[in-house]
Amino acid sequence: MARTDGDMGLMPTAIGYLRSDVSGIRQTWDETQIRSLAARLRYNLAKTVAFSECTDDPVAQLIAVARRTHAEAVITPGVTHFGGTIPAELGCVTAVITVTPEPF
Repeated sequence: MARTDGDMGLMPTAIGYLRSDVSGIRQTWDETQIRSLAARLRYNLAKTVAFSECTDDPVAQLIAVARRTHAEAVITPGVTHFGGTIPAELGCVTAVITVTPEPF
């Protein structure tokens, strides 16, 4: 769901996503990179979801969060956080933007 933010106009909503086991000690940095890219692309970053290798069906859970927040995009540090490939079922629900490689 988009919101207005003063003079910034209407901003689409995004959520961040990462796997804590993939980020490891870089998790704080990855979260900063997600926030930075969201701001640069003018998204309202609603939240960042961090799952681990122990999370049951992380794609289904991420889709549920995207739907619940009406996210137009999921921003992730890279495709390695999905195991190397963006899940098709996620791509049917929302855009997926990676920090690396950059979208532009």
